[in-house]
Amino acid sequence: MSVARQEGGKSATSALWLRNCPQKPRAAIITLHGGRVEDYQTSQPWHLAALRMRPVLRAAASAMPLDELVLARVRYRRRGWNQDDPLHDTYRALGELQQIAGPVPTVLIGHSMGGRAALRAASHPQVDGVLALAPWLPPTERATQLSGKRAVLLHGERDRMTSPQDSADYIKRARTAGARAGIILIRNGDHAMLRRSRLWHRTVTALVTDLLRPEEQPRGLAAACYAATAPLML
Repeated sequence: MSVARQEGGKSATSALWLRNCPQKPRAAIITLHGGRVEDYQTSQPWHLAALRMRPVLRAAASAMPLDELVLARVRYRRRGWNQDDPLHDTYRALGELQQIAGPVPTVLIGHSMGGRAALRAASHPQVDGVLALAPWLPPTERATQLSGKRAVLLHGERDRMTSPQDSADYIKRARTAGARAGIILIRNGDHAMLRRSRLWHRTVTALVTDLLRPEEQPRGLAAACYAATAPLML
């Protein structure tokens, strides 16, 4: 059995922390938590940024029967972005996923710094879609890797840590690059996703349900945000 199959990803060499792994999975969801611009401390599962993604993963898991779905998170080596550290960890995790599950449809869900890493990692052939929650997206952040992929950005209207406007601008670049992309704003939502948390989680479930079916036409909320010329407001 691969070390990545061990519950919780206990091996120090593993970048994939598994929460659920059926024998014959049909799809996979991987979460990427937030962090800091620069911090070389070891990332730990009890840090608040990591803990905040637990209910997000539970919400996403309801999009598909558990006996068909790999659930996991990326294990970062360090807390900061530094020199693209979370992106390298994500690539390693996706490589481990390929060994375990094969080429199943995979959705990345990233928050803040993790949202940036998830969008960057869309270039990996294992990734079919990305859901970025309150992502950190500098104005120069590239979007060309999203060509042919699905991506939704979900941002709190009153986020003071990362910019909803930067997210809206990023969606324009993603669409120009050939992505099926959209943005949704949570009215009065904050960066930590604590204000109106139930709405955040319900929306995650609805969007992941679409992202896990890349071969089908988008429906519901996903289709609406892809078609909208301005951010949708919930």
